Amino acid sequence: MRNLIDQMFALFDKRTESMSRNMAHNHGRRSFLAKAGAAVIGSAMLPLLPFEQAGRAYASEEEENPMDPNSCSYWRYCAIDGNLCSDCGGTLTSCPPGAEASKVSWVGTCHNPSDGKDYLVSYNDCCGRAMCNGTYCLKSERERPGYQMGLHNDINWCMANTSQGYHCTVAVLIGLAEGA
Repeated sequence: MRNLIDQMFALFDKRTESMSRNMAHNHGRRSFLAKAGAAVIGSAMLPLLPFEQAGRAYASEEEENPMDPNSCSYWRYCAIDGNLCSDCGGTLTSCPPGAEASKVSWVGTCHNPSDGKDYLVSYNDCCGRAMCNGTYCLKSERERPGYQMGLHNDINWCMANTSQGYHCTVAVLIGLAEGA
């Protein structure tokens, strides 16, 4: 019995050695390092991919009141893409308790119909809590293609935060748009 076990181990050792030598002969270390590096870089790019939003419920566009901050047609929301924080426990300009503003954001230029001026609006995602199921708005006036990061709103902007879970979006006025 002992002899049979020794023969099996010897056969296993020979086959393992043969396969290892064959693989080392056909595939060099550089090939392995190149594939491993590509896998690491590829996995680091995953947070930049767009995320599925097809299952979201959209707010009704019947309510055309550009002065109501709880309406998707509010003038500050001209480039918003997300749930309104004012409907998720926060306000127009502040995240709800337990959520923190994203460290990066996108900017839109929105027209205020009450004074006739254009304003720069910073849209910050609030991160760190589960996604809010409040009013979802998707506006993309003057939006640029996705390769221009600061002008595109279909990105998970929580990627720069420690807690990357998206909750809602705030719209903070930066100031008057120059040359408007």
